[in-house]
Amino acid sequence: MRILIVDDSQVMRRVIERSVTGGHEFRMASNGTEALAEFEAFDPEVVTMDLTMPEMDGLTAVDRLMTKRPDVRILVVSALGDVGTAVEAVKRGARGFLLKPFDAAALNEEIEELFRD
Repeated sequence: MRILIVDDSQVMRRVIERSVTGGHEFRMASNGTEALAEFEAFDPEVVTMDLTMPEMDGLTAVDRLMTKRPDVRILVVSALGDVGTAVEAVKRGARGFLLKPFDAAALNEEIEELFRD
C-alpha cells in the first residue's frame, strides 16, 4: 500500500511511518502544498493528514485532494480534539479521525477501517 504522511512535524511523520505495520511504501509532506505535489507524483491509497500546518492547512488540503480524486482514503491525525473539527474534516471527505497522541494499534486499526467501507 502507498501511504502519504502529511504533518509539519518531522518527528510525527517518522512516528506514523514506524507505527504502521506491514510492508508499505511511504512518502512524506510537511504541509498541504507539498501534499498536493506528492499526491500527484505518488498516487497514494491512503493519506494521513495533520490539520494545523504552515502554507496550507489540512482541511484545505483535504478539499483539494478530494477534488483531484474523490475515492482517496484520508485519515486525519490531529491534536485538535474538538468534535466540530472532526465533523468538518469528515464533511470535507476524510474517512477517519485519530487524535494525537495515539498508539500504534489505534493507528493501524484506523487504517484498516478505511478499507472496510
